[in-house]
Amino acid sequence: MTTQTQDVVQPGWLALHGRPVLISGPCSAETEEQVLQTATRLFRTGKVDIIRAGIWKPRTRPNSFEGVGTKGLPWMQKVKEVTGLPVTIEVAKGKHVELALEFGMDILWIGARTTVNPFAVQEIADALRGVDIPVLVKNPLNPDLSLWMGGLERLEKVGITKLGAIHRGFSNFGEKIYRNRPQWQLPIELKRRMPELPIICDPSHICGRRDLLAKVSQKAMDLNFDGLMIESHITPDEAWSDAKQQITPEVYGEMIKELVIREDKIGDAPNKSKLDYLRKEINFIDDELINILTSRMKIARDIGEFKKENNITILQNDRWNEIRDKYVKRGVEHGLSERFILKFITDVHEESISQQEQIMQNEHYNIKS
Repeated sequence: MTTQTQDVVQPGWLALHGRPVLISGPCSAETEEQVLQTATRLFRTGKVDIIRAGIWKPRTRPNSFEGVGTKGLPWMQKVKEVTGLPVTIEVAKGKHVELALEFGMDILWIGARTTVNPFAVQEIADALRGVDIPVLVKNPLNPDLSLWMGGLERLEKVGITKLGAIHRGFSNFGEKIYRNRPQWQLPIELKRRMPELPIICDPSHICGRRDLLAKVSQKAMDLNFDGLMIESHITPDEAWSDAKQQITPEVYGEMIKELVIREDKIGDAPNKSKLDYLRKEINFIDDELINILTSRMKIARDIGEFKKENNITILQNDRWNEIRDKYVKRGVEHGLSERFILKFITDVHEESISQQEQIMQNEHYNIKS
């Protein structure tokens, strides 16, 4: 974004809630009782600033639960009355915006499936023209920083000044660890380009499973994210959508208590602080590399099993030569040395071969046994 558009965004508007800003609630509003119970139990934890719930649910395939729709909006009004907390819902088209404003929703967010469609984002922006309600924009499904920024720019152009971004990870076909690969470097770059823009992490959609939530939440805090959006449900295993990634309000409260919130202090040594910050970025990118390599080796082992079952040799020279030449060329095009890329891709290939050899050796060992 240009400096001119950056000046439009009100800096620190979300910081009124303190850091981290904590958003929680069910993936989907299912019944009035479920929404109110979740909200009141979250309120009792003392660890929530904003209550969320999905009213309209854009789903990947038809015949899935697509949300209760408009009848859930009065439930969110009751949440406001009972808890005194602001509420936020997802909108995916202009009609959703009109209804959300009619029922007094405090904050809106645009989901990943909508952000990926500039026509849909523009429709939402047009419906918001002249109404300066806070809007949070989730990253698109694919790792496209320009598309993410484009959604924010469309809202700025109609006069929205209280903007924020939500990092919920990126779809990746080969991912074996996360539901959506974090690719932390993208929100880091967004923050570099828009330093005044609050960025909230959505560990629920990054992880897709409960056991990773605490780790990803802590990583987001260590990266100085402004807040967290975490899905909570009174009976997570019975949730009508995304059951595996939701937790009870009480588990949520304990997890938030365990977070270490570090201060962002520059002190009297700005050069050292800058170096420390850059090293932290390197550390998280290196973590991402390990996750990617782990996923790659899992696929290599799957290929090894296929080769074993079909009596195929581990090494195919033509395939290896193709991979080597392709990535050396791409690396050089991106400013990396041929020597480095050749060494790296060779090491990765050798480790893949080693993983497949273990599978073959296990077969021979079982035969001898």
